Amino acid sequence: MKKLNVILMLALVTGTFQACTSKKGTNNTDSTSTTTTTDVTKTAATDTSKLKPTADSADIKFANKAAVGGMAEVALGKLALQKTANGQIKDFANMMVNDHGKANDELMSIAKTKNIVLPATVDAEHQQKMDDLSKKTGSEFDKAYVNAMVDGHKSTLSLMQDEAKNGKDADLKKFADKTSTVVQMHLDHITKIHDGMKQ
Repeated sequence: MKKLNVILMLALVTGTFQACTSKKGTNNTDSTSTTTTTDVTKTAATDTSKLKPTADSADIKFANKAAVGGMAEVALGKLALQKTANGQIKDFANMMVNDHGKANDELMSIAKTKNIVLPATVDAEHQQKMDDLSKKTGSEFDKAYVNAMVDGHKSTLSLMQDEAKNGKDADLKKFADKTSTVVQMHLDHITKIHDGMKQ
C-alpha cells in the first residue's frame, strides 16, 4: 500500500512539474512570437523603399502635369456650365467634365500602382486662370473660356504626344497615347466653336 501511495505521489508530482514546464514554455513562445511580430511590423513601417516611385523622373513629371491639367479642365468645365448660356459651350463643358474626369481617374489608378503621389489641387497658373474666368460673365466669359480651351488643349496635346513617343513607363505611354486621341478630338471641337464665334 505504501509503495502504491509513493508511486501515485510521484506520478502526481511529475504530472504537475510537466504541466508547469509546458505552461512556462508556452509563455516563452508567446512572448517570442509577439516580439517577432512587433519587429516585423516595425520593419515594414520603416521600410521606405516600398514607398519610392517605381517610374522614371520624367514620367513622374508627366504624370504630375497631366493630373494638374486634367483637374483644371474639369474645374473649368464645371465653371462654364454655371456661367454660359451658349449651348455649344455647354455641350463642350460637359464633355470636359466627363472625359477629363475619366482620364483623371485612370491616371490616378496608374500612379497608385507606381507609388507616384499626384497633386491634390491645381497649380498657381491654372488657379489664376480659373480666378480670372470666374470674374467674367456673358459673351466676355464665353470668349475667354473658348480661348483658354484652345490654348490648354494645344498644350495638353503636346504633353501627351511627347510622353507617348518618349516616355519610359509602358503604362503611362499607353495612357498618353490613348488620351492624346481624345485631346485631339477636343481641340478640333473647340477650334470649330472658336472659329464660329469670330463670324
